[in-house]
Amino acid sequence: MARTGRSRRFDPWVGLVPVVALAAGLLFATSSKTAQGTDLRGGEITELSALIEQRDSAVARQQSELAALQEQVQALTDLAASRNGEVAAAQQRVAPGVGSAGLAEVNGPGMSIVLDDAPRQPTGMAPTEGNPDNLVIHQSDVQGVVNALWAAGADGVAIMGQRLIATSAVICVGPTLLLHGRKYSPPFVVTAVGDADEMRGELAASPEVQVFQDAVEDYGLTFDLEERAQLTVPAYDGALDMQYASVG
Repeated sequence: MARTGRSRRFDPWVGLVPVVALAAGLLFATSSKTAQGTDLRGGEITELSALIEQRDSAVARQQSELAALQEQVQALTDLAASRNGEVAAAQQRVAPGVGSAGLAEVNGPGMSIVLDDAPRQPTGMAPTEGNPDNLVIHQSDVQGVVNALWAAGADGVAIMGQRLIATSAVICVGPTLLLHGRKYSPPFVVTAVGDADEMRGELAASPEVQVFQDAVEDYGLTFDLEERAQLTVPAYDGALDMQYASVG
């Protein structure tokens, strides 16, 4: 008996597969060309991070230029004072105010304080009580320490080597601290020249510092205080121009 074959019926999906593959290839090629090696999903977060990095680099460059110009101004001022008695007398009159304004370096005994986030949790483990905010340093923690040092009569206070003056603002953005246009990540180091006993007393009496120390005990944050027989708080070298709002 002769075998008879069945007629093959056309399947439309067979014809669509090459079309879909070609479209996917074009999509991947377009995405790769558009991204140019960058993350297309970063969105505003990536743009903001890049902007902060650019501003941080620009501020660092401008501060370096400012420091060089200030050295030139000081050299010319000293030269003028050596040749003019009135200039020398004026320098002597303003000398005490220069130190109080933070425009002169301060040396002497004091203390160094380190504030840091809690150690990172192992992968897969949830943060303490499920709230990651408990594990990081906040603006109020840094400000509370600084306020206590000022209350103790510190001769000079600096954060991350940046001298604080009357117009300095301690601002935290996420996990980073912004100070005088520069960005810093923890651990944050606060240094102060002054009477160590007085500063210890004010730190112990501060309600804000007490709240932070409670968090240190509960969540493992860092609050290390070290007395120093000699340390240096540098002079403020930033701009002194003030910006303020006005009624138009």
